[in-house]
Amino acid sequence: MSSTTNSNTCHYTENVTFFYKNSNKTISEFWRKRDYAVVTLGMLVCFIVIFSNLLVILAIFKNRRFHFPIYYLLGNLAVSDLFSGLAYLHLMFHTGPWTIKLSQYQWFVRQGLVDTSLTASVLNLLAVAMERHQTIFNMQLHSKMSMRRVCIIIFSIWVVSIIMGLFPTMGWNCLCDLKRCSTMAPLYSRSFLVFWALLNLITFSIMVAIYTRIFFYVRHKSKQMSEHTTPTRHKETVLGLMKTVSMILGLFVLCWTPGLVLLMLDGLDCESCKVLRYEKYFLVLAECNSFVNPIVYCFRDKDMRKTFKELLCCLCRRGQSDNDFTTLEESRLRTIRKAAEANGLPLMNHVSEDHAAASDSFNDTT
Repeated sequence: MSSTTNSNTCHYTENVTFFYKNSNKTISEFWRKRDYAVVTLGMLVCFIVIFSNLLVILAIFKNRRFHFPIYYLLGNLAVSDLFSGLAYLHLMFHTGPWTIKLSQYQWFVRQGLVDTSLTASVLNLLAVAMERHQTIFNMQLHSKMSMRRVCIIIFSIWVVSIIMGLFPTMGWNCLCDLKRCSTMAPLYSRSFLVFWALLNLITFSIMVAIYTRIFFYVRHKSKQMSEHTTPTRHKETVLGLMKTVSMILGLFVLCWTPGLVLLMLDGLDCESCKVLRYEKYFLVLAECNSFVNPIVYCFRDKDMRKTFKELLCCLCRRGQSDNDFTTLEESRLRTIRKAAEANGLPLMNHVSEDHAAASDSFNDTT
């Protein structure tokens, strides 16, 4: 009877270390070389993710050729990846030995940010798949979706993503039942991990099915249509955009599926799977996906690549112009100092005389 009561006791006041010990997941109390390497590499990847996706967002905002529904959704995907970079950066500052100092609320915030970013990315890809399905079946390059509808879709994506990230904090956890605690996420309930992993894997399957149907449809229509009915340039653009989006989806599934399968195995309490052995590797693989999309855009989309170059050149020119301005100012000041020293006059007197001479010449001219 006492053991039953103890197992049903809510542990709201316990620290994070208590739950890690309950799940047999160790926390290093001291910084090891491995911890330094993981944090350093993770922060480097995070900065690359943030910069590259910020570049994509600026490119879509700058180039009017990207002011269409498909690019707005891809831009929102870049925002999701940017948010993912920030979430992982926050994780880097709250991992390793720092984990010991976390409160339950801070730990839930750390994990919730990562969950929200993944859910937003998945829902964005699903929205892109639906948009491509509607557009390709009408053999159009861009859908006729209104701006209002696009904004509603984007708003809905983030509302659902935030709610999914808040589920564990709102009660779907193991604080009141330690037997249900997972191994990889010691404060999460195993049932939530199964639900979350299964939901994302089902969504992946739906998107793959949509793109498979689109692929066979496009191949069938391409054989039927002649160059007289559909301009070759238009058809190539449609297929090119389709291939780009398919590559984004394929890489996303490739990077995230191993981690989701591992979460599901942990949720099913697979003791022989040794999930902690592969946890960090699959986390790094998932994190790398956030900077893959800008690379795909750069190699697949000529307009995007051109806009990237313009933005980078603009930044370089601004930096160079600032340096040139500084150099000119310094050289002018050096010249004035040398002239002042040669004449044996103080610097301020020399400058004052220059201004007086200039004003006299101006008065003579007028």
